[in-house]
Amino acid sequence: MRAASAALCLFAGALTATAAGASPAAALTSPVSITADDLTTWQTNGIVWSLAAADNGVVYAGGTFSTVRPPEAAAGTSEQPAVNFAAFDAATGAPTGCSLSFTMASGTATVRALVLSPDGGTLYAGGQFGAVNGEGVSNVAAIDTATCTPRQDFKISVSATVRALDATADTVYLGGDFNSVGGQTRNKFAAVTAAGAGLLPWTANADEVARAVQVTPDGQHVALGGDFFTVNGTTSHALAVVDATTGALTRSYPGFIPNTSTVQDLTTDATGLYTANEGTGGGVFDGRIAIDLDDYQQRWRDTCLGATQAVLVHSGVLYSGSHAHDCSSMGGFPDQPRKHLLAQSVDDPTLLPWFPDTNDGIGEPVGPRVMAQTDKGGRHYLWVGGEFTTVNGSGQQGLTRFADGPDTGAPWVPNVSLSTVAPGRIDVNWQTSFDTDDGELTYRIYKDGASTPVHTTTGYSLFWDRPQLKWTDTDVAVGETHSYRISVSDGTNTSAKSAAQSATVAGATERYPARVLSDGASLYWRYDEGTSTFASDTTGGLNNGFLRNAPAYQQTPAAVAGDSTAIGFDGAAEYAYSNRQHPQPTRFSVETWIKTTTNRGGKIIGFGNLTMQNSTRFDKHVYMANDGRLVFGVYSGGRRTITTSGAYNDGNWHHVVATQGTGGIALYVDGQLRASNFLYTANENYPGYWRVGGDNLTNWANRPTSNFFAGQIDETAVYPTALTSSQISAHYALRTG
Repeated sequence: MRAASAALCLFAGALTATAAGASPAAALTSPVSITADDLTTWQTNGIVWSLAAADNGVVYAGGTFSTVRPPEAAAGTSEQPAVNFAAFDAATGAPTGCSLSFTMASGTATVRALVLSPDGGTLYAGGQFGAVNGEGVSNVAAIDTATCTPRQDFKISVSATVRALDATADTVYLGGDFNSVGGQTRNKFAAVTAAGAGLLPWTANADEVARAVQVTPDGQHVALGGDFFTVNGTTSHALAVVDATTGALTRSYPGFIPNTSTVQDLTTDATGLYTANEGTGGGVFDGRIAIDLDDYQQRWRDTCLGATQAVLVHSGVLYSGSHAHDCSSMGGFPDQPRKHLLAQSVDDPTLLPWFPDTNDGIGEPVGPRVMAQTDKGGRHYLWVGGEFTTVNGSGQQGLTRFADGPDTGAPWVPNVSLSTVAPGRIDVNWQTSFDTDDGELTYRIYKDGASTPVHTTTGYSLFWDRPQLKWTDTDVAVGETHSYRISVSDGTNTSAKSAAQSATVAGATERYPARVLSDGASLYWRYDEGTSTFASDTTGGLNNGFLRNAPAYQQTPAAVAGDSTAIGFDGAAEYAYSNRQHPQPTRFSVETWIKTTTNRGGKIIGFGNLTMQNSTRFDKHVYMANDGRLVFGVYSGGRRTITTSGAYNDGNWHHVVATQGTGGIALYVDGQLRASNFLYTANENYPGYWRVGGDNLTNWANRPTSNFFAGQIDETAVYPTALTSSQISAHYALRTG
């Protein structure tokens, strides 16, 4: 598969390597059965609002567009007319011979809903249009699929846009903006006969727009979704279930979905009803809900933020189109740039490892709008339509599709770091990789150029949670130099081997890092990597860091004797953050070395609630003012800070330690206490990430020009206690080894 967005956030949890000979990973992590590899597909020049897939492998697309063009063709080139409608071969992605034009005398015509009759002989279309191939209709039409022509016997006047359709053998259910159908009052929902479009007495009047209708598998009920607050006069916001014959309420949902949220789409499988929800404003619900069909009670709901537009079930997995940006409330990824395609088990809202992606695109913009599926030639195809103009990072507008195989993309090449802190061994550390449709991956370590791996292990990772793994090579002798490379496989596809990393076996313990570890560091980044995007954690906690926007590796000289290199930050956008999310540290110490001549200041180290952008909650930080003085601050009913009297932007290495404990806060530089306040014993309570090199500093005392630090940083450590002054001075004294 192609990689998803390059800028990926990391979060939570650490793994240790399992024993050699561990079971290899299998391509596609069950229950996911569709790859994240997008297939070549024709495109539209506008928004696809609706899809319907026939059992014979034809996919119909409706929306607001005027042409289609081949895969990879730029907008405006190689286009063919397709006025708000096109039909495609599910297996090839190319247009079929079915061509229809949906138009209206004035304004912009659009096709907002498509559904096939159970026998596939009729395609029902709804939207805002007055003619199909010049044949007069009124916002709804029926198409004979065998001839690709409008049915003359299916005509009824609908007073406004039709946004949703579903059909049984004898009934077509409509939802939308209308208040009149066939000259009679029908507020937002209506039903007509499949033969002749005769208005049925079925009544489910709603007070606001209808956006989804879904007949239950037994045909006895119809689920309704939309913006409404009442159905047939009874309070039921956004969701209701009614009788399929009369429209009488079977189940209402007062207070079930917040008033700030709506239902955009509905789908079912044999046992469940699933909702796609969109919210606006505060306190919204944007995620998905699973409801049991036997009693219409909630099975689960997720609480991701970022409106869901489409849902579809295949082989026990609920696939969804959304612009989710924050799933941290349910143990998923923290707030970050949007992700547009997700998967969950129908039995559990936990996100599964399936992450193809689109962009937001045009229109509102929100990315995917609709999904459909069908089989052809022994393959299963999932089609996605919407506003997007890219898929998996490449240009592709309006339409894309995925299949149940083959899986063709390898995981990312592992990031590797070696450590020789302890004598007589080499620790091989690596950041778990990312694969867009596999969570369990197999890693193979190759030593000294050998073709046979010296160690094999597996590890689970997601794009926001790529914990560090570690293997220790003890089959070495003091003074020997060994090199290591690692490849990763999803069971079918194997990455290239990582670049060779070499290390020489130490004969004695390195005194500075040994003291940091013995004093209880819970995070320790030494920045000795050559070229990678992660900072290896030297502690047993494996709390690795992810480096954003390419800080400069291999800066020399390093801060302490025996250390290899430091890392350089540009003061504009570069920083590092911890893979693991941490609860509020009520007692802590942060320690690092800095070297700079900047006169723009910047944050050196701190605690914040976000990873991929500046945090909205941030404290427990050390930053430099424009004049080179250092500030340590915590938030406790206000911004509490202490500041050094001296400046430290003189181009020399300086050892900086900030502590908070029962004795308040203290700031040490070069082994000496420089500022303190015994009153400040508390800090702000929120889960967050340790960040180095930059983050928000809005409204803090002596705020510098830049949020980001320009200079070199080395030997960063975090402790779950307040280090003593003697410990700190001992660390500083060990700078020469």
